[in-house]
Amino acid sequence: MPIVKLLCGLDRRLFLFMLFILTLVFLPGCAGVEKEGNPLVPTESSLYRDSRRSPSERAADLLGYMNLDEKIGQMIQIDRQFLKSDEHITTYGLGSLLSGGGSVPKDNSPEGWADMIDSYQRRALETRLAIPLLYGIDAVHGNNNLRGATIFPHNIGLGAGNNPKLVEEIGKATALESVAIGVNWNFSPSVAIPKDIRWGRTYEGFSEDPQIVAALGTALVRGMQGAGGLSQPDQGLSLSSTLMATLKHFIGDGGTLGGRDQGDVPLPIEQVMELFVLPYEKGIAAGAGSVMATYNSIRGTKVHGSRRLLTTELRTNLGFEGLLVSDWAAIKQLPGSPTQQLIQGVNAGIDMLMVPDDYHDTSIRLRAAVLDNAISMERIDQAVFRILEAKFALGLFENPFAHRQYFDRIGSQDHRSLARQAVRESVVMLKNENQILPLVDSDLTILLAGSRAHDIGSQSGGWTLTWQGFEGNLIPGTTIKDALIHRSSQTGLRIIYSPDGTFHDPGIDPDLILVVVGEEPYAEMMGDSEDLTLPVNDREVFQRASSLNAPVITIVFSGRPVIIPEILENSAGVLAAWLPGSEGAGVIDVLFGDVPVTGTLPFTWPKGVQYLPLQFGVDDDPATQPPGVLFPRGFGLTYTEERD
Repeated sequence: MPIVKLLCGLDRRLFLFMLFILTLVFLPGCAGVEKEGNPLVPTESSLYRDSRRSPSERAADLLGYMNLDEKIGQMIQIDRQFLKSDEHITTYGLGSLLSGGGSVPKDNSPEGWADMIDSYQRRALETRLAIPLLYGIDAVHGNNNLRGATIFPHNIGLGAGNNPKLVEEIGKATALESVAIGVNWNFSPSVAIPKDIRWGRTYEGFSEDPQIVAALGTALVRGMQGAGGLSQPDQGLSLSSTLMATLKHFIGDGGTLGGRDQGDVPLPIEQVMELFVLPYEKGIAAGAGSVMATYNSIRGTKVHGSRRLLTTELRTNLGFEGLLVSDWAAIKQLPGSPTQQLIQGVNAGIDMLMVPDDYHDTSIRLRAAVLDNAISMERIDQAVFRILEAKFALGLFENPFAHRQYFDRIGSQDHRSLARQAVRESVVMLKNENQILPLVDSDLTILLAGSRAHDIGSQSGGWTLTWQGFEGNLIPGTTIKDALIHRSSQTGLRIIYSPDGTFHDPGIDPDLILVVVGEEPYAEMMGDSEDLTLPVNDREVFQRASSLNAPVITIVFSGRPVIIPEILENSAGVLAAWLPGSEGAGVIDVLFGDVPVTGTLPFTWPKGVQYLPLQFGVDDDPATQPPGVLFPRGFGLTYTEERD
């Protein structure tokens, strides 16, 4: 009787899980206690087969039929490129596959992806209990691994636009272009709050302002998942047009010393939570189905091994009930032997182990740890329950395959128009001397300088086709040059293109020089910068072009504020276009005043790296402005007024 009273005081979801645990204790013939030779066999009437039941009810029921090896398989996630044989999906009972940056099928088309992922799902369905796979990708600015997908601005650009309704629509579009090919789990949004822009993942953060990050991160969750979360999937997650979102990376990424990727946050946990927790609170309240742990450490302790952070703070204090996944091979950064690393990570609270190339040894070590009582059976059941609940909420047991009916939405005109609108809203005007902008295109001769003016890779940045991105025009889209040439075909505009910034034609005098410069594409690790300067070649292009006898307007592609004193001094107009993605025409729309310029800086723009870390907003007290602020967060000129 006391146990019944205790259970009645719990919420329904926790009640079901605790009831299952009690079943294991009092009914030793059930699975979960090691009886691998005689596992329970489900029937057609088994509760978990009833789609009318809640995901938590179905997960608790299915868990009761599983033996230890089946549970361990569910906790392992690998990158498809390291799968030694498709048969191993069945042999090991793997719970999840992913495609990391650049891990794509030979046929990188919607059909190629759908055929590949569906074949993996068929292998999973050959297991004894026919449990489908979670298939994850990093669709961080559209389905960026898929050739032909719409590539939206990176989060820093969306932060400059600061339009939650638009960001929610981008989330919906990203989900459609992903579920069409069989993806059901997205490792996005990043809700980092970058404190030092030298960090190579700064562009994955919406802003240094927690309020902006929380609002836009939550908007992406709503767009990708719909409403309802895991507990009410009929309002969102179980629909064919949605997938599971991931808040990442919990917690403190963006706060490392010197902006070093995977570095250390030298603050007490209480302060880390205070500084970085708001986007998680809002995202969890919006029903985010999963959270990814961060690589970084806090005062020397890796977060992946911290039970206080991953269980006490995330689960108990924030109330997160979804799936917690480790980052790429991050478990291997914990101290000790490989087995000790697994023990520490799982006991800290990791449910799904992203061990991209190590499924065989991981399964053996994890099994041994359980049999040695280093990891309790209760903890294993807790992790697998969460994994199964997510799969039931997503409707994978009813339809695990690609939703090919959405093929026509991939790279569709309405999605590209949405991306173009996002680009328009993201552009920030830093300088407009003598109101040179907006341009008037009648009878205007423009010298367009810089190879990045015709380079979709440069304007898209990292996490595009590959992990670190690319230079060149390998995907469909519109470059700055493309947009200007198209405009010239409809007006009196004349365009002369010079990739290196040189021009020697005595018969032509350009009215204007438009220079396009920027950072080379990069992603995490490779993107950390000590000086935040542009590549030498880009600086030389600007020097050559700006020495000509015509006013200069400069467009800067970058994943963060960069140090550009020469450009600011010698340009009549400067536009920060961030990393706009495939629809570069949105920048030209702003340049010619087809739409107002409305973007504002999501980050403080420093005078030099010696002042970093540096954060200051336009609403802050001017009397307290540090000496290193060039432009405060929130700064942005308009065509109707110039704000100091």
